[in-house]
Amino acid sequence: MGEQFERSLHSKYGGVHFTQLKPTQEINEFVRSLPDEQRDSIFEVMHALDENGYIHIENDGAWIDPEGEEHP
Repeated sequence: MGEQFERSLHSKYGGVHFTQLKPTQEINEFVRSLPDEQRDSIFEVMHALDENGYIHIENDGAWIDPEGEEHP
């Protein structure tokens, strides 16, 4: 408990840069608890994760295109 967990990533769809603040298992459990209509939108899922402290959307303009190339 109280363990620091951070990992800089980009979303698979949309390529948004974010920092993962909690372990993947906790994130998956949270996402599964969301209503079906909210889980249908990656934007809504990422927004809920950000609002609830599971991730931090960096909003730094860095994103990854579908081929995996990073764009500043």
